[in-house]
Amino acid sequence: MTTQRRPRVAVTLGDAAGIGPELAAKLCSDPKNLEKADIFILANKDEVASAATDAGGVTISIADIAGPNGVQIMDESHIPVPSIPRGQVSKEAGTRAMYQLRRAIDMKLRGEIDAIVFAPLNKGAMKLAGMKEEDELRWFANLLDYKGTTSEINIIPGLWTGRVTSHVGVQEVAALITKEAVKNAILLTHRLLWESGLDNPRLAVCALNPHNGECGCFGRQEIDEINPGIELARKEKPGISVEGSFPCDTIFLKRANYDGIVTMYHDQGQIAVKLLGFDGGVTVQGGLPIVISTPAHGTAFDIVGKGIAGVGSTQKAFDIAVTMAERRMAKEAREARL
Repeated sequence: MTTQRRPRVAVTLGDAAGIGPELAAKLCSDPKNLEKADIFILANKDEVASAATDAGGVTISIADIAGPNGVQIMDESHIPVPSIPRGQVSKEAGTRAMYQLRRAIDMKLRGEIDAIVFAPLNKGAMKLAGMKEEDELRWFANLLDYKGTTSEINIIPGLWTGRVTSHVGVQEVAALITKEAVKNAILLTHRLLWESGLDNPRLAVCALNPHNGECGCFGRQEIDEINPGIELARKEKPGISVEGSFPCDTIFLKRANYDGIVTMYHDQGQIAVKLLGFDGGVTVQGGLPIVISTPAHGTAFDIVGKGIAGVGSTQKAFDIAVTMAERRMAKEAREARL
């Protein structure tokens, strides 16, 4: 899909105590990525140099203006950077990671970028640094003053999973499964799959209760909320391909028939996805007015500085962000012409 210009992607180093800087360096050192997008590294030059060393001495092409010849370092060396202890959770690491993510959001609000790719974060460090929200998705939404539907989307090759509820206690889940919430999760997952390059994505929806509720014997959420929510999605978007609800203990065995599965709560999909493809997993902060993606794995404190962290998930996060940004840009251009 062609667009009037290349997508512009901000890359942050994530939690500097972990493998994030190394992964960002490996990503930005690949010449093929310079062909895909204009890349901005939100870090100081010394941080980038240290990250390149940790990545095995990779060479990152630097340019004054982001483009095919190099990435642009958004250096702010005049602002002191605290010493960050490696391989451990710290307020300093959380503060630095959040500072650069705020810069990325500010770039979006000024219309300077189309997507953000961030290396792995540590929620504990972010909490120490002052994050009040339950996760970074809600933190991003608040920074953007966005009130619409959001959902963390987890991706392995060939399959996307959305969810109706996310980072809440299991005892709270049943009350949050409503027709409207199910409908919104379906429509959001469908839209994001379209943005990823699929024109007609096929969706399946999980049940909440054992055996799909067994006709109400084990709970009525399927009868009263989930199946009516599926019908609402069909009415709001005629022609959408969505089926369900299906027992959650078998639906992933039929994953070849679908591009996306909408689950009811966090671990219902996460356990299956991580068993099927942990190493290549990607998380998209779904629903926000800017594309934001990250590798699905964590900060891996145990291998920091060893140069062995695999860049596969980070590369997939970058590729997905570029494609989604291109699709959004093309759609906006069509709508502007109309």
